[in-house]
Amino acid sequence: MVWAGTGILWTLSGGVPKSLGLIGDALAAEASAFTFLQISDSHIGFNKPANPDALGTLREAIGKVKELVVKTRPAFMIHTGDITHLSKPDEFDNADQIIGEAKLKVHYVPGEHDVIDEGLGKAYLARYGKGTMGAGWYSFDDHGVHFIGLVNVVDLKAGGLGRLGADQLAWLADDLKDKSSSTPIVVFAHIPLWTVYAQWGWGTDDGLQALNLLKRFGSVTVLNGHIHQIVQKVEGNMTFHTARSTCFPQPAPGTAPAPGPMTVPADQLRSMLGIASVEVRIGDKPLAITDTTLAG
Repeated sequence: MVWAGTGILWTLSGGVPKSLGLIGDALAAEASAFTFLQISDSHIGFNKPANPDALGTLREAIGKVKELVVKTRPAFMIHTGDITHLSKPDEFDNADQIIGEAKLKVHYVPGEHDVIDEGLGKAYLARYGKGTMGAGWYSFDDHGVHFIGLVNVVDLKAGGLGRLGADQLAWLADDLKDKSSSTPIVVFAHIPLWTVYAQWGWGTDDGLQALNLLKRFGSVTVLNGHIHQIVQKVEGNMTFHTARSTCFPQPAPGTAPAPGPMTVPADQLRSMLGIASVEVRIGDKPLAITDTTLAG
């Protein structure tokens, strides 16, 4: 897999998800393929110097998605959390309005910023929780792929590590028990399920238990957000990806005293919130990848 970007286009090849970025005319021949998108960390309501116009950069990202929809109709979009910054009704309203302009079905999981209302996530569940379990976890099938949306932001551990909890892990085991090991699996959650950088809470305390349940499957793709930058890892049959934010970048692990919004010169911000364009060539040549930013 090759991956990058604020908005990510995925397609299936032999039942295995492959990322294609947000692509141009080179993918016209692939219009009948099954594709889906990923966006993350919109942080609507954020207005600090790192990005005083979170609505504007989300609108730009959705503009890229709309261009893609005209060329290659994705089946749906996944948002891997932190839709809002403070879980306020108007923030959810504004995010819904802009994301809705893409006219795609959207599957959500919450980020920690989406569950800090007085009801500890009730506002999120009221909007996006229909048909989900517990704090908002669920699964669905599409084109022979089993998708699993997990929630690891409700009971954060010391240092900010995510946690799934016993109830969700028991549900996951039950959800997977009747699935053939040849079924492609796509898991998406906000905080990375594997440990990217424990000192900053960039991992999930009990994520390994979930990953152990997935080991028997031949193809597992794990999509996350939270850290606002591209990190990828391949381990056996599992491929892990974290997405950039549509709002602001964060420092690379260990390069700052703490995680948080990273302020860059205004004329550089959109270059930190880009997407990747991948040209699909006929034959067995590798994909040609061109990084495209919101500035471009």
